[in-house]
Amino acid sequence: MAETEGKKTMEKTGKEEAQTLAEKEWEKLGIENDFMFGKIMRKPELCQELLEAIFPEMEIGRIEYPEVQKSIAEDRDARAIRLDVYVRSSNKTVFSIEMQVLNRGNLEKRSRYYQSLIDLQLLDKSVDYKKLNDCYVIFICPFDLFGTERHKYTFKNFCIEEPKLELGDGTGKIFLNAKGTQEDVGENLKAFLDYVAGKKSDNDFVKRLDEEVRQARKNREWRHEYMTLRIRDLENLEEGRAEGRAEGRVEGRAEGKYESLDSLLKNNPLIGVEKGAALLDFGATELIEYKKTRGLEPVGV
Repeated sequence: MAETEGKKTMEKTGKEEAQTLAEKEWEKLGIENDFMFGKIMRKPELCQELLEAIFPEMEIGRIEYPEVQKSIAEDRDARAIRLDVYVRSSNKTVFSIEMQVLNRGNLEKRSRYYQSLIDLQLLDKSVDYKKLNDCYVIFICPFDLFGTERHKYTFKNFCIEEPKLELGDGTGKIFLNAKGTQEDVGENLKAFLDYVAGKKSDNDFVKRLDEEVRQARKNREWRHEYMTLRIRDLENLEEGRAEGRAEGRVEGRAEGKYESLDSLLKNNPLIGVEKGAALLDFGATELIEYKKTRGLEPVGV
């Protein structure tokens, strides 16, 4: 009886701690969080302006039917995806825009998978392939995936033997880097990426985004939605760690700790890996192993 009561007390304490952490996160939640980004991009004019900054050479026109947090699951046994922002321009080009906080070392292959599932959504049975919409998969990252300090990396399909020959399949993958230093993008996109990285700006577009973020934090419905999802995530993480401890699995305990840091960084991306690890009492060896498993350091380090 005493053991049962003790367990209930611990569960209640854990839930209260999770709620307190989620509340603190919500008060500081910024555009770099995927939940907040998805909500802000519900405003077609802001989504359109961001796309125009990313594609200055393209006529975006009016944004049609914005879909936020669109889920795609084509097969029961296949891995489903959830898109932060899924929109279509007036010329029928489709854009998937993702806020990707953590570098798990799989983003290149993930972009391929996203593209394939989106294509399956776009083409109905018996419709000619020519009817496939042009489609761009975009990832916004607070890290430099390719290490050349560019703000923007654009990939399309070209012929290896004839580099000037483009396949013309209407697809593209773009990786935006908030840590870029080169003068390779326009004013609005650079200011936006600086904003994602936590820098202040006098840019008009960023000011309007920042005001929307402040207003979003006052939205009770969104706050409740975030709190519900976040508390559930934190409780699941704690449950996993508890199971690992109970079973005495060192590997299970380590992964539980890694997932806790993943979660902390996802919801507080500006905190940095080292500071986040310190808050969770990582040892030096644990931090090195974490970075290796998450693709943040060369395996030989």
